[in-house]
Amino acid sequence: MTNKRRAVPGVHPYDGPAGGWGALKATAIAVRTQMDAFEAPATLLRTNQPDGFDCPGCAWPDKEHKSTFQFCENGAKAVTWEATTKRVTPAFLAANTVSSLLAKSDFELEGYGRLTHPLVYDRDSDTLRPVAWEQAFARIGEILRGLQPDEVEFYTSGRASNEAAWLFQLFAREYGTNNFPDCSNMCHESTSVGLPQSIGIGKGTVSLDDFDQTELVISIGHNPGTNHPRMMGTLHELSRRGVPIIVFNPLRERALERFADPQNVMEMATRRSTPIASTYYQVRAGGDAAALKGIAKALLQLEEEQGNVLDHAFIAQHTQGFTASPMTSTPPAGRISSRSLA
Repeated sequence: MTNKRRAVPGVHPYDGPAGGWGALKATAIAVRTQMDAFEAPATLLRTNQPDGFDCPGCAWPDKEHKSTFQFCENGAKAVTWEATTKRVTPAFLAANTVSSLLAKSDFELEGYGRLTHPLVYDRDSDTLRPVAWEQAFARIGEILRGLQPDEVEFYTSGRASNEAAWLFQLFAREYGTNNFPDCSNMCHESTSVGLPQSIGIGKGTVSLDDFDQTELVISIGHNPGTNHPRMMGTLHELSRRGVPIIVFNPLRERALERFADPQNVMEMATRRSTPIASTYYQVRAGGDAAALKGIAKALLQLEEEQGNVLDHAFIAQHTQGFTASPMTSTPPAGRISSRSLA
């Protein structure tokens, strides 16, 4: 057994803050290597703008007040991969077997560019062979005619436009089914099942405006620096305002430790950064539930000892089956492996 990490293209040790000059450099490299130099600025400046397009990088909502730059490093990279000038040509596919492509990383495959033709797999040569659109549609129609409507799943991509998704679902309904799984099922199926059991609704109940009023943020198993980096601007503002940000995460996520806002002139000029987590609890994997139960138990004990801790009117109006005794008798949990103060 070796402790050596597998080398991953584009990944190397980094000791600086999330964001900052590193983010600007990575964005510049992605733009230079993927997009047309004249079209790139105009395309990026239309990202998340009223007369532009939604960034394909994440689903972080937009505020009513817009700034000129409404994208992050990850968003800029996602746009460059969509608008890249690189193409996966028939000549490339003829020279590379499917077996050899399967050995490549996702990072390497993304770097080859966009497909230019419909493709079919040729078993004899182990390659993907381009076909005309007419042939592709004929083959799809042949398969669909041999199936019952409810045997087919019409899977859609989160990167599809609203117009394309509307036409796709219209076609499926004409075919005779409403079986429309998409990428949101994979992302949100667990919350759509779990949240109604706990809060009565299958989605979040907050808005961006709530961050302007909040007095505490708790982040559980969360890596906004990768999954939705535009949230880092909001967390950056909250931290500088003195709002406590408590993190529960088995991993030390750099963005939750410190962040340099590329749109903050002082931080960029001085190469300084802002601490994000006021307290960072490294729970073991699966220990978040134990931590939350511990918090609930502590609050209930304080209520018993001091009183005036819980909002009983809120509990009576918005919860069912609330009882204090089982929680206060719960034995101590030992799932928190370490704690650090930022």
